[in-house]
Amino acid sequence: MNRREILQAAVATPLIAAWGEAARAQAAWPSRNITIIVPFPAGGQADLAARPVALALERILGKPVLVDNRAGGGGGSVGNAAAARAEPDGYTLLMTLSSLAVLPEADRLFDRPVSYEVSQFAPVARVLADPTLLAVPASAPWKTLQDLVDDAKRRPGEIPYGSSGPYGTLHVAMEMFASSAGIKLLHVPFRGAGPALTALLSGTVQAVASAPGTLKQQVDDGKMRVLANWGAERVASFPDLPTFRELGYKDVEFYIWAGLFAQTALPAPIMTRLREAMAQAVKSPEVTKTFEAAGSPVAYLDAPEFTKFVAADSARLIAAVKKIGKVE
Repeated sequence: MNRREILQAAVATPLIAAWGEAARAQAAWPSRNITIIVPFPAGGQADLAARPVALALERILGKPVLVDNRAGGGGGSVGNAAAARAEPDGYTLLMTLSSLAVLPEADRLFDRPVSYEVSQFAPVARVLADPTLLAVPASAPWKTLQDLVDDAKRRPGEIPYGSSGPYGTLHVAMEMFASSAGIKLLHVPFRGAGPALTALLSGTVQAVASAPGTLKQQVDDGKMRVLANWGAERVASFPDLPTFRELGYKDVEFYIWAGLFAQTALPAPIMTRLREAMAQAVKSPEVTKTFEAAGSPVAYLDAPEFTKFVAADSARLIAAVKKIGKVE
């Protein structure tokens, strides 16, 4: 071996060793705890999706899977950004909502620094996908959606509604409805859907848009009333609830989905294993029973289909945000 070959071998040896270590680390995944960031407080759709799935993944993967409710910012931006910045090693994942794509566009709308980009995330699996429902306290005077619209026209800007934060899923849904109805409501942002629902129960706000799974128990207990459904069709858990389309609001359609994301740079072997584990998790009896009891059945999509779904849904929501414009 000549001098040049010796030098090349000396340079290559550490690189080969490093590649070998990386390959072994990927093959051994997971070797420690996994964290699923939920960018909202407990009680909302993302939290409802994360907890049963985390328990199922823990059983399948053989390592603890922890749910980290990292609320903050508008509509989940703090938790989303934290997941985007995390090492792409499969140990920090994100269970988030359809607002993932909306929030960066809202930042641009207001000329604010963008804390993350959707391109930093790789969709792993969709877990839930429900039409949003409009809920009011059981003590509210409105028995129908038209009652609410008529009252809002008499008192523009006086009826408060809660949301998970500016340009989060619940805010966009309500402003979509208000714009179509030609009414002005008072937006009261909270750190997540859970606090917004608590505020509805206490009378701090008078309306909230939320997923069926987070509303069903309160409606069944007689604490809330639902007035309309943002979906194209009625939902099985509320079969008598009319859609906005049925009530004459042809362009008012909104879904709140929850899905698991990793970082774009996640190594392919880890992504493959994670997808396999998620396919098992959403079929497990404990997951399906939990979601069905909440009136929010599993709506699983694997990564390729979920990626296409996210792209199409995000384009529709971004267009809605631009139409709504700057609102607080």
